[in-house]
Amino acid sequence: MSETPQLPSTGREWHLVSRPVGFPQPSDFALVEAEVRQPGPGEVLVRNAYVSVDPYMRGRMSAAKSYVAPFELGKTMQGGAVGEVIASNAEGVEPGDHVLHFLGWREYAVVKAEQAVKVDPGAAPLSTYLGVLGMTGLTAYAGLLRTASFKEGDSVFVSGAAGAVGSQVGQIARLKGASRVIGSAGSDDKVKLLVEEYGFDAAFNYKNGPVSQQLREAAPDGVDVYFDNVGGDHLEAAIGSLNRDGRIAVCGMISVYNATEPAPGPRNLARLIQTRGRIEGFLVGDHYDLQPEFVREVGAWIRSGELKYTETVVEGIENNLEAFFGVLRGDNVGKMIVKL
Repeated sequence: MSETPQLPSTGREWHLVSRPVGFPQPSDFALVEAEVRQPGPGEVLVRNAYVSVDPYMRGRMSAAKSYVAPFELGKTMQGGAVGEVIASNAEGVEPGDHVLHFLGWREYAVVKAEQAVKVDPGAAPLSTYLGVLGMTGLTAYAGLLRTASFKEGDSVFVSGAAGAVGSQVGQIARLKGASRVIGSAGSDDKVKLLVEEYGFDAAFNYKNGPVSQQLREAAPDGVDVYFDNVGGDHLEAAIGSLNRDGRIAVCGMISVYNATEPAPGPRNLARLIQTRGRIEGFLVGDHYDLQPEFVREVGAWIRSGELKYTETVVEGIENNLEAFFGVLRGDNVGKMIVKL
């Protein structure tokens, strides 16, 4: 139990002030100077070092009922963050410890110690606990190996493949013995990265032509597993190329997150009858039991250099919003992180 006498009196944080319609606008948000209080019993005060921005946050900006509560208007938004404890009123956590928690979008956070996970900056860079060794990494691991029931020899197609989750899905599939790994991305540079850096067998820029046609050319023998981060024409194309007993794991559908009208579904769902295929959505929160196995296996691949990762780092809490917009536009390569 300890206290640090000289603590910051205020810190900046982002508030949602109106619910976006379509693509969010800067006027929907406000950067606010807020009081920083002392931690109460069982709490710690954290100076955030890195905060995460992720596509799912767009859904929390809507009032529609979902799997997680919407952001409250006029209140600080939330998201993954990692930082240094600067004051503690909790047993077992001391100033100088580094923790992972869920009160991002702010410079300082008072966190219940039971909701903070200690991390070791000596074992891996702090930022990786928000990406390749964090929730996004576990999302890739659980979605591919459990939801999609990946097995050695499968042909795997990943959309949004240059993003934080997609790039890890493709590499895990390769390391686990996939017969072929195909990815889609939104630029020629990202396509080059997938093939030359991440070891994908083939990749294509979805802006260069119909996805269904490009996928057939990249996977002439079809696909056994599709990991969906995009939805829309990518999902329809994957169903069209699905092999017998193929599996589709639906992680996200960023193509429809800013839609103002319901998006049409795939027009070829009947093909699932012919292929005996299945589509299953999943949430990483249902698979935390895989965390020890995930950290052990993926951590070893990172240390050996077999699994590579890229981060897009934006500097400054004042640029948190623009970093989030960048994720929705697909500007990022790998995990988008804000360094405070």
